Amino acid sequence: MTVGFVGLGVMGRPMAANLARAGVELIVWNRTDRGDTPPGAIRASTPADVFAKAGVVILMLATEQAIDDVLPASLAGTVVVHMGTTSPEHSKRLAAAVAAAGGGYVEAPVSGSRGPAESGSLIAMIAGEEQDLDRVRPLLAPMCAQVVDCGAVPGALLMKLAVNTFLISMVTGLAEAFHFAAGHGLDTEVLRRVLDAGPMASAVSRGKAGKLVDGDFDVQASIRDVLKNNELIVAAARRRGLASPLLDVCRDLYASTAALGHAESDMSAVVKAYRH
Repeated sequence: MTVGFVGLGVMGRPMAANLARAGVELIVWNRTDRGDTPPGAIRASTPADVFAKAGVVILMLATEQAIDDVLPASLAGTVVVHMGTTSPEHSKRLAAAVAAAGGGYVEAPVSGSRGPAESGSLIAMIAGEEQDLDRVRPLLAPMCAQVVDCGAVPGALLMKLAVNTFLISMVTGLAEAFHFAAGHGLDTEVLRRVLDAGPMASAVSRGKAGKLVDGDFDVQASIRDVLKNNELIVAAARRRGLASPLLDVCRDLYASTAALGHAESDMSAVVKAYRH
């Protein structure tokens, strides 16, 4: 079976490369051609070519509009796999549109940034009909270390937003800790060592602490993408009548960081909003 992959951005390109390395017959498309076609994959000239040739098409696109723009009118026999992050409401509409066009639909947003995407150690959260999930699960193995079933659509996207609530508040708090330490003249390298040795240490805290010490904001997960996720979380909380005080503050901090010209920097660059 030929598999399609649409969207070769920071996350999509390494994910597609892992599929190609695993021997999947892959056809890919991206809005811009930056010479980023993974070795072993075929580049299509249009998204329509991808859907015409693939039995399963993976979408790793940044916006709801970008997704809507690539979908063809007919999807008979095709399973569409939405691996990006959009609102749960959009995903429900997308599932209905795909079904009306004769296709199957699977939500499969992932937890992880560029590093895990490159190493194939993302965590996928999946939702959809069982027959569609059965077709998709083997394709997730080269990209993901673990796949977690989240029930019906939009359960996977809601779970992704819950995960990102913790991620965003944790990294923002870490940035504030380094801002506090630097403001008191402490050695931030010592702070990093203390945190790395203690019970709060994690792969995320170690990676982001290193960036904060070194001032290295090369992107793993960008300010722009984190702000988008933050806004989705706050909107979903409001629709449910839930308070989200931490994420309300985080949203403002990431918006300020983007306005300062750091939208494409790593999310740890949120510390620049503190300094400003």
